Amino acid sequence: MPETPFDPHLPPLILDDASRDARPLRARSSSAPWIAAIAALVALAAAYWWWQRQPVSTPPAVSPPAAEAPPAPAQAEPAIRHPIDDARAGLAAPDEDRDRLPALGDSDAAIRAALAGIPGAGEFERFFYPQEIVRRLVATVDNLPRRSVATQVMAAKPVPGAFVAAGSDGNLAISADNAARYAPYVRLAHAVDSKTLVALYVRFYPWFQQTYQDLGYPSGYFNDRLIDVIDNLLAAPEVPAPIALVQPHVLYQFADPDLEARSAGQKIMLRMGTNNAAQVRAKLRELRRLLTGAKSDLPTNPPG
Repeated sequence: MPETPFDPHLPPLILDDASRDARPLRARSSSAPWIAAIAALVALAAAYWWWQRQPVSTPPAVSPPAAEAPPAPAQAEPAIRHPIDDARAGLAAPDEDRDRLPALGDSDAAIRAALAGIPGAGEFERFFYPQEIVRRLVATVDNLPRRSVATQVMAAKPVPGAFVAAGSDGNLAISADNAARYAPYVRLAHAVDSKTLVALYVRFYPWFQQTYQDLGYPSGYFNDRLIDVIDNLLAAPEVPAPIALVQPHVLYQFADPDLEARSAGQKIMLRMGTNNAAQVRAKLRELRRLLTGAKSDLPTNPPG
């Protein structure tokens, strides 16, 4: 049988498995290169698609060995501005008092016994708590320059009587009668000799320093804090009476926002009345002079 020429326009032959080899040899040999090329392209495209979706792994960068950091310089202790030895020298207090000081746990009995021998201090327990005296005094001093003081840490008992205001809504002010509530405290401060009081403080100073550090100031110096607090109290503004008030809720507030923003200690100076505050200022200046050994004057710009 003569061979039938291959016509590419003819429909493809459908062959079963048995007759597959009966296809014309020319048709099989001419289509194979195209099939192989298409298969190779598909394989390459599939390989590229797969490779594009793999996480890129880069070799870890080799860092040069880190140079050892130089040791941090030791933090300098805060400079002591008002060493207690200045007060000791000014009072000619003997150094051996420090060697005979009892343990801090026995401080209440020792302080009460010492106060009993000071003229004018006999009413101490009427106005101050007789337990944990050192801790309460340190906490009170530390809190006075703040906006508020927790009553449970105060050394002094609450001022008796209720706060006295005058006027009515829209025209409130501190009553002149309110100063009488503070008068007994001021009389006590005036009666106690300042030099004797400072000498007692110098003698017991290790207790105050230890308590201040235990309060959360391991590098602090209590006498510096005490001088700062005295300066804060002395910086209280001298406002002529009557001092205006407002009562937004239950408690009274100063009508002047600047006065209301003052420290707890300065607000006490404002509430106690002009005459009482003047006597307290005189006592504070005298105590400051003794506590600094009379070597420093009041600051030009005391902290507000």
